[in-house]
Amino acid sequence: MTSQDHAPARVRAPRRDAAENRESLIRAAATLLDRDPGASLDAIAAEAGLSRRAVYGHFATRDDLLRELALHGAARINAAVVSDGAPDEPTDPATRLALVAVRLWNEVDHVRTMALVTVRGPHMLLVGDALAPLRQHVQGIVERGVEAGSFRTDIDPERLSRLVESAAISVLDEATRHGLTTGEGRRLVALSALSMAGFSYGEAAPYLEAALLLDTQKEDLP
Repeated sequence: MTSQDHAPARVRAPRRDAAENRESLIRAAATLLDRDPGASLDAIAAEAGLSRRAVYGHFATRDDLLRELALHGAARINAAVVSDGAPDEPTDPATRLALVAVRLWNEVDHVRTMALVTVRGPHMLLVGDALAPLRQHVQGIVERGVEAGSFRTDIDPERLSRLVESAAISVLDEATRHGLTTGEGRRLVALSALSMAGFSYGEAAPYLEAALLLDTQKEDLP
């Protein structure tokens, strides 16, 4: 028997789970691209603590990673914002619309630049399809508001819901270019949505405050 027969077997270090690596890449891309929208795959891999080769095991190109990041963000927004039928949801359309705006801001506030690039960049149509549940949710609120006579009636509800979306994106653009605190962003995006729906600042204020209170109460739940 040789000395090699007594040598301990080499123990290979455990590999990180593939799904965990993929999630790490998506999180790293969201963080890094928010700071630098032109960041390379190498930089994203380094941010995730992975090699470039590991990146290619999940995404063949940078564009594939950006596409996955956009879809991942859309799914997260839908899950956080779309809540028809939940027992704690307000029944009046104005408060519901303000609450949607506040919750939407909560999801994009920490990745403002990346969110703006996504909704105005080459993946705009893809994200638009992925956000269909959110858009349908907003249109349903607008239709109920118009039917109840609390929202403006001079614009078709489908068009009005698109204008509400555009108002929210305008706030995101302002926050990205000129800076807004998280609290300012929440208030401004909700006020912009309500303003587009036909409310003056004074009329919108109580619905905004109700939405902010509901959002706070949800955060305090165990």
